[in-house]
Amino acid sequence: QVQLVESGGGSVQPGGSLRLSCAVSGDNFDDCSIVWFRQAPGKEREGVACISNSDSSAYYADSVKGRFIISSDNHKNTVFLQMNRLTAADTAVYYCAKGCRIHADRTKTVVEVTARPGSWGQGTQVTVSS
Repeated sequence: QVQLVESGGGSVQPGGSLRLSCAVSGDNFDDCSIVWFRQAPGKEREGVACISNSDSSAYYADSVKGRFIISSDNHKNTVFLQMNRLTAADTAVYYCAKGCRIHADRTKTVVEVTARPGSWGQGTQVTVSS
């Protein structure tokens, strides 16, 4: 059973940056896809980025494209989310999970979280405010 532990959250001013980490254990890291998603109070869960560890293909939700970068270190079994140019709208608890599905057309990209609810970690809080 895969286990995931998120870290790296904190408070930052608008325009700032944070780097989140997701330590993965208990599964074949090289063959899985890891998704970062966020949950803000009163809002729906939103997948923000997903990476395929087998070929490093990365996908982003439109809301973070050009600002966030997802990457993986296959030696450390860790996936990172570099978040730049943060805004108040990015405030949420961020989670990582195993499994995503990408829905994309010419106008929109949606990152769907396919992991079983509750199979992710405790999350890490990101707060963006002045």
